[in-house]
Amino acid sequence: MTYPTKSISYSAKHQNYEVTKGTDMMKRATLTAAGLILGTVPAFAATKGEVLTTYADIAHAGYEDSLTTAQALNDAVEALIASPSEDTLAAARAAWVAAREPYQQTEVYRFGNPIVDDWEGKVNAWPLDEGLIDYVDESYGGATDENPFAAVNVIANPQLTIAGQEVDASSITPELIADTLNEADGIESNVARGYHAIEFLLWGQDLNGTDAGAGDRPYSDFAQGDDCTNGNCDRRVDYLEASMDLLISDLEEMVAAWGQGGEAREAVMANEDAGIIAILTGMGSLSYGEQAGERMRLGLMLNDPEEEHDCFSDNTHRSHYNDGLGVQNVYLGSYTRVDGTVVEGPSLSDLVAEANADLDAEMKEKLDTTMTAMTAISDAAENGMAVDQMLAPGNEEGEKLMMDAIDGLIDQTATIERIVADLGLEAIEFEGSDSLDNPNAVFQ
Repeated sequence: MTYPTKSISYSAKHQNYEVTKGTDMMKRATLTAAGLILGTVPAFAATKGEVLTTYADIAHAGYEDSLTTAQALNDAVEALIASPSEDTLAAARAAWVAAREPYQQTEVYRFGNPIVDDWEGKVNAWPLDEGLIDYVDESYGGATDENPFAAVNVIANPQLTIAGQEVDASSITPELIADTLNEADGIESNVARGYHAIEFLLWGQDLNGTDAGAGDRPYSDFAQGDDCTNGNCDRRVDYLEASMDLLISDLEEMVAAWGQGGEAREAVMANEDAGIIAILTGMGSLSYGEQAGERMRLGLMLNDPEEEHDCFSDNTHRSHYNDGLGVQNVYLGSYTRVDGTVVEGPSLSDLVAEANADLDAEMKEKLDTTMTAMTAISDAAENGMAVDQMLAPGNEEGEKLMMDAIDGLIDQTATIERIVADLGLEAIEFEGSDSLDNPNAVFQ
């Protein structure tokens, strides 16, 4: 009998294959030995259990990288606080951008895994009414019917009233932020914690609209004594430190959840068909309703830079890119860590290819098309046209860049739906978006 082979690294790939019993184990051992001699490893049909193990391993690695980069961000924040300057603020901002790279690749785990979805709002909720946290420009306005706390400015106000209750905010602690301020009075835009609260504290408001430029908070907002600008620098420092403490503890929670014996890993491994559905649900919902719709098409329809995902830092192009990359990672069963090492193993692609090689090839081609479009957005932003500028009315080049990626995401979702049917799984209802499903509702 002839067994097909793949030219892949034994050390990276073989470690994730299950060892089976009896004759099959001996067959695999013999073939593996042959593969070592030839420099190749046999391409066995992946089992669902093996695919789910790879999926969980990539999640664990991605959240570990997110934690490591958040800890590096914390070090940079502490250096900024200890010695505020243009250089230390720039270093803290660079560390924030670096921390976003691995985290955004984990977002594909959100929609198919309730444990992740319930947790995600603590670290990545957006958009936020930044006036809840700190000072804002007069053009921002004040309280609204939708959010009476939109400009409460907790950094400037040690005493607050929320939902009719007096709140002592004289000490800004992780507990105050997590238990009282975040989603205050049940209002989702009262985002008080996570990456975007930290982003706002480091950059301040982006007042440039669809013109060039990000937020430009001065480093002296973190200075003490007479060097302090815009008041309450000590409380601003306290808020930033408390936010970092929360982010790190939240990421530690998710690293543990995907580790051996962790709650999220155990949940996805408990039922193999349900686990495969979780992978496809995450891929389809992130691709379609969340990214193509809420994060991209909606802002383009409204020409509104407030719909940018990373609106204070103008880092949205990298968030879009890494969201797309995360979908590709879990399909191909391969994730490149921040240190350059690769976590990989039997993949959903392997599973689909055995059932329908043409469909697998189609899925990979569409993922490549999407990532080409995401790369074009990222390159354009790095060369001077940020995503908020792409959203400007009349920017035909920017609109095409965005629409190419949106179309790619929609197109790959159609193939994900075909994969669900081809694998004989129950139908999945992916996340939707009015911007895609009911455009007229966007303007009502």
